[in-house]
Amino acid sequence: MVKQLQSIPPFVAVVGPTGSGKSHLALVLAERFGGEIINCDSVQIFRHFDIGTAKTPPSERRDIPHHLIDARNPDQVFTAGDYSRAARQILQEITSRDRLPILAGGTGFYLRALVEGLAPGPERDQSMRDRLAGREESRPGLLHRLLRRLDPQAASRIHANDLPKNIRAIEICYSARKPVQEVYSQGRDALEGYRVLKIGLFPDREKLYTRLEDRLEKMFADGIVGEVESILKRGFSETCKPFEAIGYKQALQIVKGESNYRDALFYARRDTRRYAKRQLTWFRQEPGLEFFSGFGDDPAVAFRVCERVEDFVEGPRQVDNV
Repeated sequence: MVKQLQSIPPFVAVVGPTGSGKSHLALVLAERFGGEIINCDSVQIFRHFDIGTAKTPPSERRDIPHHLIDARNPDQVFTAGDYSRAARQILQEITSRDRLPILAGGTGFYLRALVEGLAPGPERDQSMRDRLAGREESRPGLLHRLLRRLDPQAASRIHANDLPKNIRAIEICYSARKPVQEVYSQGRDALEGYRVLKIGLFPDREKLYTRLEDRLEKMFADGIVGEVESILKRGFSETCKPFEAIGYKQALQIVKGESNYRDALFYARRDTRRYAKRQLTWFRQEPGLEFFSGFGDDPAVAFRVCERVEDFVEGPRQVDNV
């Protein structure tokens, strides 16, 4: 017996390195296909962090609903698991309104958590995390060396400077008493009930770096240091997670008198280039990602993506056998 044909709701993700035009392209797609945008940037989640995250101002959102922007206070913990649960609920709500969910952002681990799910792992142990962070602060590079002893395979996949991932991997090794991969192999709660199209923007690297340098100069000119001072005056501690983000880290150093504008901009540029390179590497390994060369705000790129999304939205229908 064959049940009545039912369409599988579509879901589009626009990802790529910082500065690649994801937000602009998401707006174009949302306008054309009746969509709503779900943020996939781990810092745009937090309120008050606007200039350094290049958030699309409300006045430029074209009356298109944006979700998971300004969703948490800076001092609140927000994990990939939290993101997955919140985004899945929003997906259902958007679909129930017969709108197209369009995810946009550069935090690849959030996308992976949403689509593929996360393996069950040990709960966060904040006291252990604080101890590990303190040890790293006193002896930079210590945690990655420790991880190499505990789990060489995990250490080979995690950059030595990626403190959050090193801490989480060590936390898993200590708490579960087994390697990270063995814990993650226990199975994931993958997203069900959606057809997913993953669009990856891959601009020319040198053009991307030039754009990022210009954007950083504009961020400092537009007042990222003043924004940091304003956040601190609201009563939020300098230890809040978003202050670790590139740009904010350097601006905070200026506020504290530990750096000057010239050096802050130099290190922000350097770290942004490195971050973009890591993002490119991550997304090249993203399963099912469809590559588009160029920036999302290039009309030619937007045209090609719109054609692909149109084919996808009008795509196959499901036949259920029972």
